[in-house]
Amino acid sequence: MNSMFNIPAIQKPAAQALHQNGLSLLMPPDLTTALHLPVPAWTQDWQSLTDSWNRLPPDVHLRDGGHYRKRRHACFIQQLPGGLLTRVAHRAHWQPTEYNALHGGFERWFDPVEAAVAQSPAWTGLLGSLGQLFGQVRPVPRWYIEAHQFRIDTTGGVGRPTPEGAHRDGVDFVVVLMVARRGVRGGETRVFDAHGPNGVRFVMEQPLTALLLDDARVIHETTPILPADADANKPEGIGYRDTLVLTYRAKGFQAP
Repeated sequence: MNSMFNIPAIQKPAAQALHQNGLSLLMPPDLTTALHLPVPAWTQDWQSLTDSWNRLPPDVHLRDGGHYRKRRHACFIQQLPGGLLTRVAHRAHWQPTEYNALHGGFERWFDPVEAAVAQSPAWTGLLGSLGQLFGQVRPVPRWYIEAHQFRIDTTGGVGRPTPEGAHRDGVDFVVVLMVARRGVRGGETRVFDAHGPNGVRFVMEQPLTALLLDDARVIHETTPILPADADANKPEGIGYRDTLVLTYRAKGFQAP
């Protein structure tokens, strides 16, 4: 890929990288610093939440016939500049076909994020601090936030983190946070300039690696994952990739 983007440029201070390039890549040591999260308390609390990814129910809306995705969903409103974060009544996830040709245009209901997870200081601290950061880049009175816990596994031999392909989400900002990666190969993240040929590619491997995207300026995708184990038919050969995907939108939740 060409280089308006390059790894050093997108690892600058997060607000600066978002202003200049429309994306920021935070490695694990940089995440808590950039978001002013208290360590070690935040990190310890976050680790207590990661087991919840083992309890995600299947995504029943996959239109490619696959069974490789599990997820939960929750919605929040954050008031700015104070940062008050409030969970709203459970609602469907909806996207227009303009942004998701495969799964857009209909309401998708997913099981809600567990209450103990959504109320934990690590969860609220993460969502709130990201909202404050994005408010520095684009001052708005409030954010409408959707949170998606994802597990993509290699059941059937392949898992597709973005079955819709390279896309935008129809929001202001997108966050992809790596939670865990076990027994897989592939899963290359690719981010492209929405208005030109430039882009960058890399593999998110370490937990607490975070990719922050200005959705109007870039298009993103992640390539399929395959089992690292040679015998994927055995239970130990089924790998997975766990992420938390957050979207921040100023103009309300997307709805039909």
